Amino acid sequence: MQFPTELIPGRLVKRFKRFLADVLLDTGETVTVHCANPGSMLGLNAPGNRVWLSRSANAARKLPLSWELAEIDFGRGPEMVGINTGHPNGLVDEAIRDGTIPELAGYDGLRREVAYGKASRVDMVLSSGERPPCYVEVKNVHLMRQPGLAEFPDSVTARGAKHLDELGDMVEAGNRAVMVFLIQYGGAERFALARDIDPAYGRAFDRARARGVEMLAYRCRLDVREIVVESAVAIAERG
Repeated sequence: MQFPTELIPGRLVKRFKRFLADVLLDTGETVTVHCANPGSMLGLNAPGNRVWLSRSANAARKLPLSWELAEIDFGRGPEMVGINTGHPNGLVDEAIRDGTIPELAGYDGLRREVAYGKASRVDMVLSSGERPPCYVEVKNVHLMRQPGLAEFPDSVTARGAKHLDELGDMVEAGNRAVMVFLIQYGGAERFALARDIDPAYGRAFDRARARGVEMLAYRCRLDVREIVVESAVAIAERG
């Protein structure tokens, strides 16, 4: 995924009301921007962090700038982190189509935002005439509390636990179901659940895996020009 226009650099002043942030641009102007991330952003929203913003092509939008990237030092030097949770579905879509995720190769069709379960929508459904449908849910990952260890979630997510249970239902109905944890930074060497942050999600993960839901974790390569799904990382217990 390439950013359509050059990103605008600045320094974070503060994040507030979940979806808003004040940023001091390199020009000296302070602006309020959209923050497309409903999570806690633990470790990412410290005042003074270097950030990059995109500008919307929609001239009528109330907040024309959106927070896209932050530069964070997780203990091994600064690296780029993608904070926009609106991107992972498209990134995984691209990666499936270009063969970067071999576990999801061999399907003829891909549909996005498909109704299923109990008044829910799954991120995508892969189809092929010779195989059962594959239900794919994507979660954005940007939490790192130990160098090299990516974790999810960064806050309690009852909705996320519900998605895992519904994927399990799809497997029991004779379909395939896959959870993809997309890590929006390149320094991840392994992935684990942040069970201390949301024990209920950890239990839902174990329950879904026992029912046959497949779990994948992939990391991205990021810079101010593009975000690209790069390679798989191992899923392990934390530590």
